[in-house]
Amino acid sequence: MKGYLGIDVGSVSTNLVFLDEEGRVREAIYLRTRGQPINALQEGLRQLAGRLPENTGILGVGATGSGRFLAGIIAGADVVKNEITSHAVAASTLVPGVQTILEIGGQDSKIIILRNGVVTDFAMNTVCAAGTGSFLDQQAARLNIPIEEFGQLALQSTAPVRIAGRCAVFAESDMIHKQQMGYSLPDILAGLCEALVRNYLNNVGKGKEILPPVVFQGGVAANAGMRRAFEQALGWKVYVPPHYDVMGAVGAALLAREKMAGGGSTRFRGFGVADTNFKAGGFTCENCPNLCEVVEITCEGEVVARWGDRCGRWSGSLGYQDEEIRNAV
Repeated sequence: MKGYLGIDVGSVSTNLVFLDEEGRVREAIYLRTRGQPINALQEGLRQLAGRLPENTGILGVGATGSGRFLAGIIAGADVVKNEITSHAVAASTLVPGVQTILEIGGQDSKIIILRNGVVTDFAMNTVCAAGTGSFLDQQAARLNIPIEEFGQLALQSTAPVRIAGRCAVFAESDMIHKQQMGYSLPDILAGLCEALVRNYLNNVGKGKEILPPVVFQGGVAANAGMRRAFEQALGWKVYVPPHYDVMGAVGAALLAREKMAGGGSTRFRGFGVADTNFKAGGFTCENCPNLCEVVEITCEGEVVARWGDRCGRWSGSLGYQDEEIRNAV
């Protein structure tokens, strides 16, 4: 079997998918990054290697996410793209004709507007955690309920209470106040979902022309309460596609498939990198007033990549082999 590997390294999760030559998802892995992207990526590669047949051939590799440059170096990516492009490609492929993508991950939120399959507008919110997966995880833990049950409990509500959702601190404070007033847990959870959707549409979606079909993806799409709140606010059906939680990785794999269609050999380093000693470090270059923060990656003690310098003094000194990654930084 042959196919393409997609890698999405984010602040909360690290996701890997394997697509066959027809572009179908054959394997998908979702892991918590836990502040250690290199370890998470290596564990993902180790698990994927264990699931795939021994004779599996990797024809191309794509990397995306906030840790895409790191992933590109370690795995040997053929294409490195931002999250907007990767999510748009995945949604357009799995839900043809999609015009609006609502994406909520662990630490940030995005909206992507497409027309005729082309991204025409987008926005991101990385300032406040309200409405993101980490905030919902925190509230579920505070209420002593499994996050997997959050959405179904919210669907049991008959009279959602109004929660202040503009700020994570205010939302939590208002939830505690409503609990003390005696409101039921389902009504509070449903109210929180509605508040977070209002916050999303008033901030991330402000000024955007939201048209159906609408796709909801990212880890928070697993929350049925959030999906219902979006449908009520928009007045349209909201689609949650298969593999909604690893769509960035799916898009990266599809982009690798597109790039390698013209032929050529992949730069994939092999699954053996899962057991290779990679370390990330860095330093501040003081050779000019820019004071660039240079990221440095070592493999078994040898420097294999640097980026972050504006002039190329450090990255260029390596005869940088991953030119695409250097240009993308």
